[in-house]
Amino acid sequence: MDHTPAEEIEWTPAGTEHFTGDVWFGQLSKVADPGLDALGVLFSPGARTDWHTHPDGQVLYIASGAGKVQKDDGETVQVSAGDVVYSPAGEVHWHGAGDNSYMINLSLTTGGPTNWLPDKVSDEDFSKA
Repeated sequence: MDHTPAEEIEWTPAGTEHFTGDVWFGQLSKVADPGLDALGVLFSPGARTDWHTHPDGQVLYIASGAGKVQKDDGETVQVSAGDVVYSPAGEVHWHGAGDNSYMINLSLTTGGPTNWLPDKVSDEDFSKA
């Protein structure tokens, strides 16, 4: 057994290459191979990912706050604490916090790294979602 108290999880800035706004990662998985990647992601209000896909899909569990998830066909869901969103393998999508709320989600993926598309979500598109 390996127990990590909450105050010992290291949260690091995600940077701006694939994110808009202030976003932090808390690595939760300790699997060395490309098995399950469990990642805590903290989004400040209005912060979001770029458009992306996952090789085997992604499960998002919203741990706190509220946010938005959108597919490339325009389908958008408003999410809040306790919600679960599944994006199947190859589905183009983005996700982030709401306009006035922080959001923490647990991202669960397998199959390797995220495939980042060269498209940011504009402020206008974010506001419309």
